[in-house]
Amino acid sequence: MDLILIIGGYAQGKLNYVCQNYHLQESAVWDGNLPEDRLPLGDTVIINHLHGWVRRRMAQGGCPEQEIHAILARYQYGFIICDEVGNGIVPTDAFEREYREQVGRLLIMLAERAMAVERVICGIGQRIR
Repeated sequence: MDLILIIGGYAQGKLNYVCQNYHLQESAVWDGNLPEDRLPLGDTVIINHLHGWVRRRMAQGGCPEQEIHAILARYQYGFIICDEVGNGIVPTDAFEREYREQVGRLLIMLAERAMAVERVICGIGQRIR
């Protein structure tokens, strides 16, 4: 899969940046969900708010790192958009700390696989890989 990973802070215009710069339709976006088996093989998949999906899967007892591999293998092209959640004060709640850790590990794995990694701040993208 040709993957482009888009990261940045909350409300920094990541989705708008992807749609404008890659000429994609917002209607094709999976917002906080993964498509599972609902798209034909080979289509382009756009996943927004990956961090929200990770939180829900963890709360349900899932393993996001394993689950995302199977889903991404189905598509030829993909865009994954995720908030950076590891900055700032470390939460006192154990689940919140583990959640941030899971998102960080998942982003590292995705960045290793991605053909490009871009960080968006104030709607402006900067290619970091």
